[in-house]
Amino acid sequence: MNYNDLANMIFPDAKDVSYYENKYKKRDLPENAIVTRYAPSPTGFVHIGGIYQSLIAKTVANKTNGVFFVRIEDTDQKREVENGTKQIFDALKDYNLLPDEYIDENDVNYGEYGPYKQSLRKEIYQAYAKSLIAKGLAYPCFCTADDLTKMREKQEQAKIRPGYYGVWAKCRNLSIEEVVDKIKSGADYIIRLKSSGREDKKIKHHDLIKGNVDFPENDQDIVIIKADGLPTYHFAHAVDDHLMGTNLVIRGDEWLTSVPLHLQLFFMLGFKAPKYAHIAPMMKQEGDSKRKLSKRKDPESNVAYYKEAGIPKEAVIEYLINIANSNFEIWRKQNPEKDIKEFDFQISKMGVSGALFDMVKMLDVSKNIISKLNAEDLYNNVYEWAKTYDKELKEMLDDKEYSLKVLGIERQGIKPRKDISKWSDVKDNILYMYNDKFENIKDNLEFQKINDKNEINKILKLYLEKYFDIKDDKQTWFNKIKNLSSELGYASEVKEYKQNPEKYKGHVGDISTVLRIVLTGRCNTPDMYEIMQVLGEDTVKKRLERCI
Repeated sequence: MNYNDLANMIFPDAKDVSYYENKYKKRDLPENAIVTRYAPSPTGFVHIGGIYQSLIAKTVANKTNGVFFVRIEDTDQKREVENGTKQIFDALKDYNLLPDEYIDENDVNYGEYGPYKQSLRKEIYQAYAKSLIAKGLAYPCFCTADDLTKMREKQEQAKIRPGYYGVWAKCRNLSIEEVVDKIKSGADYIIRLKSSGREDKKIKHHDLIKGNVDFPENDQDIVIIKADGLPTYHFAHAVDDHLMGTNLVIRGDEWLTSVPLHLQLFFMLGFKAPKYAHIAPMMKQEGDSKRKLSKRKDPESNVAYYKEAGIPKEAVIEYLINIANSNFEIWRKQNPEKDIKEFDFQISKMGVSGALFDMVKMLDVSKNIISKLNAEDLYNNVYEWAKTYDKELKEMLDDKEYSLKVLGIERQGIKPRKDISKWSDVKDNILYMYNDKFENIKDNLEFQKINDKNEINKILKLYLEKYFDIKDDKQTWFNKIKNLSSELGYASEVKEYKQNPEKYKGHVGDISTVLRIVLTGRCNTPDMYEIMQVLGEDTVKKRLERCI
């Protein structure tokens, strides 16, 4: 019996690899087109890093008229969560990152290089594992978990490098006859790669982000097919990226140390290796140090966090692009109205070290984006969000005609308001505009510089009796506030007060603050004139009179 006979014994039904080489033809694309992918495992919530990676992959593929596809890597089925695949695609859809090729939650493939789910490609991996066995480049390993534990303990005691290699790879040198006897006796086994590498030799590699790096060769006889017949990640990704035509692998830099193994796999399988770009992790400031954004510690690591908080997807995408290419911020300032797709994204300009993930900065980006929305667009976004996440806000917004007026306050000017960074901010920003909600505010007014009740009453009475007219235009209204101030001994101009503070009780700003607090319960709001116009004559009078 020879290696070929052994391969047929282990995988009797596996096709020859030529079948798959003919089935998955080379892609007909422009010469420099990039084919890349996002390859998530459905083992938990979707991490914001997955959206980051997908954004980069889709951007570079689109820029070169290439292909961005998603492959579900579900060979670790013990860790798979219910609806894991659906969560992945829901997140990609939310951020307009749907791939060109993929498999949906019902296992329907969209594209000619599927199945795009590894658990459905079992026969493909077995065919390539069979070809390696037939060439003497892979072998069955009969070591039990207990055997491996004892081996590791011996290595630790001897203070030598752990792993299954060299003299420690005890199944590597079994004769074909010994292997056949063990298989016939019913012994359990896995398939290992017979590494040709040497740990004392170096390989040189150029990463598109990290630059030139070198590593020791891989000499570990890694597992390529597990006991359940499914492949390990290492083996599956090499077979899949070859057959699917991937020429650029974009992934987290936790995989950087696997490059020697992966290049070795491509070489031993007879494939051309893709280029690699290893993305630095997102970091978070914690005290004086930085650490990786954590699934366990940081709620913002979960993509669902942004949806629940109501942070617009455009803000998340713009912020992530800025993390990826720091020159985006300058470009955006120079091109405030341009589509983000016009930005010349360069993977070579990505940082080698991890970028600081700053929620404050993301919310600043979000404020800018929301400030550009007209009242109708803002209303539609907020109402859609509130239907799921805030019943009270949804009921407030059910009166669309009035709500459009409220949301339109100070929204169309040269300097539109920037007090909303997410949809969940809106309710608190507009509560005082709704009379039933204002009932909970009116009894807890906190006055500022002018806080004497008699003085406040004097201001309100005189304003109502002599100066209030809802039909006034904005300039007339403001002139009346100045006149009101002068009549009561306050400076009609702030600069006058600053020049001669001893002459006045205060200034026009103090008077308008009294009106603002009485009408809204707040000392800081958007334009007071516009607020009064939307509240209307009856409501303004009622609130002023009630305070008196």
